[in-house]
Amino acid sequence: MLVYTYSTGFEQAYQLIFRPRVGELLYNTVRLTLAVIVTCGVIGTFAAWLTERSNFPFSRLWSALLVAPLAIPSFVNSYAWISLTPKVEGYAGAILVITLSHFPFVYLPVAAALHGLDPALEECSRALGKGPWETFRKVVIPQLRPALLGGLLLVTLHLLAELGALEMLRFPTFTTAIYDQYQSTFNSPAANMLAGVLVVGCLIALVVELSLRGRGRYARLGAGTARPVTRARLGYFMPLAAIFMLLLVALSLGLPVGSLVYWLRVGTSTAFPMDEFITTTVVSLQLGLTGALITTVLALPVAWLAVRQPGRVSILTERATYIGHSLPGIVVALSLVSITIRFARPIYQTTPLLLTAYVILFFPLALVSIRAALTQAPPVLDEVGRSLGSSPLTVLRRITLPLIAPGLGAGAALVFISSVTELTATLLLAPIGTTTLATKFWQHSDSIAYGAAAPYAVLMVAVSAPMTYLLTRQITSVARR
Repeated sequence: MLVYTYSTGFEQAYQLIFRPRVGELLYNTVRLTLAVIVTCGVIGTFAAWLTERSNFPFSRLWSALLVAPLAIPSFVNSYAWISLTPKVEGYAGAILVITLSHFPFVYLPVAAALHGLDPALEECSRALGKGPWETFRKVVIPQLRPALLGGLLLVTLHLLAELGALEMLRFPTFTTAIYDQYQSTFNSPAANMLAGVLVVGCLIALVVELSLRGRGRYARLGAGTARPVTRARLGYFMPLAAIFMLLLVALSLGLPVGSLVYWLRVGTSTAFPMDEFITTTVVSLQLGLTGALITTVLALPVAWLAVRQPGRVSILTERATYIGHSLPGIVVALSLVSITIRFARPIYQTTPLLLTAYVILFFPLALVSIRAALTQAPPVLDEVGRSLGSSPLTVLRRITLPLIAPGLGAGAALVFISSVTELTATLLLAPIGTTTLATKFWQHSDSIAYGAAAPYAVLMVAVSAPMTYLLTRQITSVARR
């Protein structure tokens, strides 16, 4: 992207960036991002507090239901809403659909942090005369800062790179404009300029998150005193909390699933080619599992350096990995096409090239989870292991990895879900004749064949569902450690 930007020349680049269209796209992208991170932050945190810190009944069931929307890709969610009513198009509809798709990225880490938080901290605050709200604001929220900011960062990066959902909702942002430019002209200078602005937006988000994170220490030895948390009694607010949870689950999970079932039953284009279903499902599983494994293994040393050896180089390395996640899949894919055609033609249109795109796009998903787990793993345990004569690899295998296993599992699960449902890069980089559930779904939904698209959406949800269950298990695993 930088090479094509340089070749464009300063004068033309200036004209392409400083024009009314870019201002309109910037306005749309910024206001949508701000609205979504606020709504996701409030909804995710409040839902986590209800399930982990209040007497709201059936908390485990609700926890599973609140994480389940991760199994439904945002473009499938948009398809579900658009196929039922076109009134959801535009800014308000984009906020609604994107929030319902991405709030679990905030709920999951915040719920895990609340579940593992030592209740003695809150008890000490109450013993010093602080009320429930002041205790939550001054004691609990600071402990949740890494989890909350990490979740909001993932929401921001997902939104900056979102294409399919916003295309269906007809709300123009930088990503949709880049896609339109690339459709008309390969390596369009205008598209490269828009991608450059998107990178700047990503850098701003990273700097803000880093400054808000602070330098606090969150690791501790042990899990505190073994006693149950004193849950807040909702009392008269119980009906309002029930309405909130029921409405949230109904809109984020019930409506898209119900829409898919509806089109399976009444769609005139609905068909069930079993051979094609089996082939695309197997290919999607293979790509998702391989991509998750490679990305998690590569993210581990980067997370370890950022937490255990903090410095300018390690922080810069960690921050740099987020840039690829903020770029639309089409930018990453076409960049890989250009590079391989010039310098590595044998891997052009091969599975390794597609997996490389997955690593670039989804690296932060694994990194955030592993980094959060390492932050809560006391480094003194590694030092004790080394002092007893164990080698670094032995310490990693017997001490560090068991401590961060929930983070590794959560990171791998997130990458798997994203890889299975990835659309744009897969369309451009998959070997000839290779189709996935996402590409087949898009092929039919793009032609408004809602019935034909529904089975592939159902299969994507079914394939992703076990990983969402693994994510819910992480909450309990983190607490036990």
